[in-house]
Amino acid sequence: MTEETRSGRRALAGVLLAGLVLTGCGGRLIGVMQPAGTAASGNSTGTSKVDLLVATTRAPDKDPAVLFSGERGTGLAVNAVEVSIPPDANRKVGQVQWPSKLPADPQKNFVTVAVDPLEGEHAGEKWLKTHMPKSRRVLIFVHGFNNLYEDAVYRFAQIVHDSHADVAPAVFTWPSRGSIFDYNYDKESTNYSRDALEELLRSTADNPAVDDITIMAHSMGTWLTVEALRQMAIRDGRVAPKINNVILASPDLDVDVFGRQFTSLGKDKPHFTIFVSRDDRALALSRRISGNVDRLGQIDPSVEPYRSKLETAGITVLDLTKLKGGDRLNHGKFAESPEVVKLIGDRLIAGQTITDSQVGLGEAVGAVAIGAAQTVGSAASVAVSTPIAIFDPRTRRNYDAQLKRLGQSVENTAGSVGDSVGAGIPSQ
Repeated sequence: MTEETRSGRRALAGVLLAGLVLTGCGGRLIGVMQPAGTAASGNSTGTSKVDLLVATTRAPDKDPAVLFSGERGTGLAVNAVEVSIPPDANRKVGQVQWPSKLPADPQKNFVTVAVDPLEGEHAGEKWLKTHMPKSRRVLIFVHGFNNLYEDAVYRFAQIVHDSHADVAPAVFTWPSRGSIFDYNYDKESTNYSRDALEELLRSTADNPAVDDITIMAHSMGTWLTVEALRQMAIRDGRVAPKINNVILASPDLDVDVFGRQFTSLGKDKPHFTIFVSRDDRALALSRRISGNVDRLGQIDPSVEPYRSKLETAGITVLDLTKLKGGDRLNHGKFAESPEVVKLIGDRLIAGQTITDSQVGLGEAVGAVAIGAAQTVGSAASVAVSTPIAIFDPRTRRNYDAQLKRLGQSVENTAGSVGDSVGAGIPSQ
């Protein structure tokens, strides 16, 4: 065995150990999905309430306090779930406060208040109508690898609450066993769930109460999401027009495969935003066990060939490498960072172009237009020192147009000055 091989195996063992210690569910209480009733929520206690539509391809669990297992079900089950979140003074933005004992304390923990099965062909459609905000926007979340049912529900409740997103929130949870040793099972479960996610997306897009859909997917869930969109495009000739934005957070996607998937979406694609981080240790492991091909969530968007390809594709990339993660795997920055969840709620879901500190984060965000770093020196220098660098081809086009107008203005001004000066010089 070569030293290089031994070194690679040691690195893999280190990542597996970190994953086992930091992301495993072994020390977490079982049974948090048991509804606690309305006593767990209420404005008088300072808690907040998040209502979610939860669709799943998981098999029901025999324990009603678990609700759904990590095994594969036979159809798409839909529930309305109400989650209580502790007062802001008692929690840290970006974190899920799991209970250490049951019943959970709503002042300190996330609590499942109610779980109502929605039965019938149009049950989900009716729920959306009654929970639709004035924006008429829907946000659909697809979780990643190593997630139990409650992981997906509580994490999305946290994102919705902390981002203050003006949306009707829905989560699609697929059969993950919640174990780092079941990577291949989870991957096959995403393939198993493609048709069901496509069905959910199509029914949401067909809902007359809905005007705009954003899909946000994390980790392995990004594969499932892009595959479902690809199926839709092949089946219908295009992605449903109401699906305007797709956010891929820490995408566990082979870059070569994603390129083919993206092309298959056709001409009228949604706008894609990708969160990347080069220090993502979970994706480092995925890369090693997947033939050492770059994972989309680990690329450096400022270097070739990615720089040019992203610009041509019109994909916005938020580089979170310099942002401190909530765990040593650095795989959940998109949900744990107050700056990022604010961006999700304020700008991304609305489909707005993210440019610079004017997005409302002060100096927390620096923006660099792809290809314009040499001409827009101030933006480039800001991005070097700030935790989030934004690479947006739409911003580049804006910069290019502004620079062209500025150049024309300077030229016109110089000409006017020359004419004025020339008028005062006697002819020879």
